[in-house]
Amino acid sequence: MKASELNILVVEDDDFQRRMVGNMLRSLGVTAICDAGNGKQALDVLHAANAKTVDIAICDMNMPEMDGMEFLRHLGQEKAATSIIILSTLDRALLASVAKMSLAYGINLLGVIEKPIGLAQLELLISQYARAEIKPQQTVAAAPGFSLEEILFGVREKQFEPFFQPKVDLKTGWVIGVEALARWMHPEHGVIAPYAFINLLEQSSQIDELTFLMLEKAVAASRLLHDKDYAISISVNLSLTSLTDITLANRITQVVRDAGVDPHQIVLEITESAAMTEVAPALENLARLRMHGFGLSIDDYGTGYASMQQLTRIAFSELKIDQSFVKDFATNPALRIIVESSIDMAHKLRVKSVAEGVETQEDWDMLKSMGCDTAQGYFIAKPMNLTSFVEFCAGYSA
Repeated sequence: MKASELNILVVEDDDFQRRMVGNMLRSLGVTAICDAGNGKQALDVLHAANAKTVDIAICDMNMPEMDGMEFLRHLGQEKAATSIIILSTLDRALLASVAKMSLAYGINLLGVIEKPIGLAQLELLISQYARAEIKPQQTVAAAPGFSLEEILFGVREKQFEPFFQPKVDLKTGWVIGVEALARWMHPEHGVIAPYAFINLLEQSSQIDELTFLMLEKAVAASRLLHDKDYAISISVNLSLTSLTDITLANRITQVVRDAGVDPHQIVLEITESAAMTEVAPALENLARLRMHGFGLSIDDYGTGYASMQQLTRIAFSELKIDQSFVKDFATNPALRIIVESSIDMAHKLRVKSVAEGVETQEDWDMLKSMGCDTAQGYFIAKPMNLTSFVEFCAGYSA
């Protein structure tokens, strides 16, 4: 969409700043400009009868009567299609927090500009706007709601398949591992992501059936990859809720060995969606798995229950830094400190550091400079089926 076709709302309490932003917009070719002195006035503009749809709102944060954060909350609750550019004098850490809040409310955030505003910054963010790509939250198709019985039927019919996301050594650029992620290949609804079935399986203590199906298919993939001379490990997710069964470690070991795969080629990523309530059997299972040669990864480190306490009582071989810390860490000093500290701690504990959610060259370069061992994320590749992954391995070079 051309700048001349955009309708832009400037929400700013300072008259001079408001006029200055308006003049900049006109110099960029924008002709439809409206303004408001605070969030309440801005909502009035948006709700006015026969009002033209506002494509972009450029919004200050610190304003009287209704500040920018409350305005954004209202937009999120109304599921408005208006995109947002935040403009403020607040410090970077606080602006980063407001940006996260905006995304959590479902706002389409184009970016954040610190005052004084620059024409080049404004032009860049406006150029990123494409009306055709904006999908109001209420029109996004939701995944079908499945019952536990439907999910279990799918598991028993072996409709679930692992999709593989590469893990790359940051020093060498070689593919050294892959995570097997469960996908439901539903005969009617197509590929179903984990959020539609994992929680229900865990809450009903039925996750083991899926875990063992994924494990069986992952070890079969491991055999195929090693037969093709790809010496890479495969990571399989293991729910903490499964670890209350003291036979679990031996059953996992049996499945892997029966497939002719060395346990050293398999990493079990411990996902912690709930607190470890039965500590003794969980620790016994994990110690036995390590004794049999499996790698253990503490998944989503720094979130939920994945904490430093777990690092002190479980013999992990890998620390996986959650993508919520990696995303935007290159421009967020607080996130950068957390990521760097996690990498440093992993090395001092003599375990591998893995950063997930790597999306840009800047992320890659900074992680490499920090000494991170392994990267995983869309910058390298999205999860893919086994055939595509074999092709990826054949052609990949960092």
